[in-house]
Order: sequence, then C-alpha cells, then structure tokens
Amino acid sequence: MSDAANPDPVHAFIDQTVKGHDVVLFMKGTPDQPRCGFSSMAVQILDHVGAPFVGVDVLQDEALREGIKTYTDWPTIPQLYVKGEFVGGSDIVREMFQAGELQALMGEKGVNMSDAADN
Repeated sequence: MSDAANPDPVHAFIDQTVKGHDVVLFMKGTPDQPRCGFSSMAVQILDHVGAPFVGVDVLQDEALREGIKTYTDWPTIPQLYVKGEFVGGSDIVREMFQAGELQALMGEKGVNMSDAADN
C-alpha cells in the first residue's frame, strides 16, 4: 500500500521521469530496438513529427511494467507523456497524429520539434 509518507518507488520514478522530460514514451524495448509493433509505431510517429523523446524500456523491470499501468490506470504499453501529461497509448497516438492533433499538442505544450518533420 502506497501513501504520502511512504510513496511507491516505482510511481516515484515514473513521476520524476515524466516531469523531468518534455516527451517520454514508456515502451517495450528501446527507441533503437522496439520489441513490439505498437512501441515501434509510436517511435516512428514521434520520429516523424521530430519530437525529441526519452524512451523507457519497461521490459527491463517487472515492477515498472506493472507500475506504469497503475500509475495511469491504463492497461497497455506503450504510453506517451508530453510535459508531464498522459496522452495515451499507440492507438490514440496514431489517431492524434493522423488528425494533426499530436503535432498541435506538441506545439501548444512548447515542445521543440526538429525541422526533420518537414522533410
């Protein structure tokens, strides 16, 4: 049981990570070597929009893999965070990207995106 006096160390790590970076993707594998199709798709979308991001491999730690699901009450991985805010999983990221909403969200949040997205 987690409480304010004794916070869950996994949730504390997740909280610190999402607040310490503009864009964080909790994923299976690494950005260079995704270990599932959904994580791979999310990486490709982030690369395409030119958003610099930190990839956190949940396969390295069972507690982290379960903890990220309870942190957001979201059952699947990958999970994307922008400026500390949970955006969604791969389906939501893909739909937002296709509608131009992901790029708009990044811009609204002040994420510095590279010009690579224009190519």
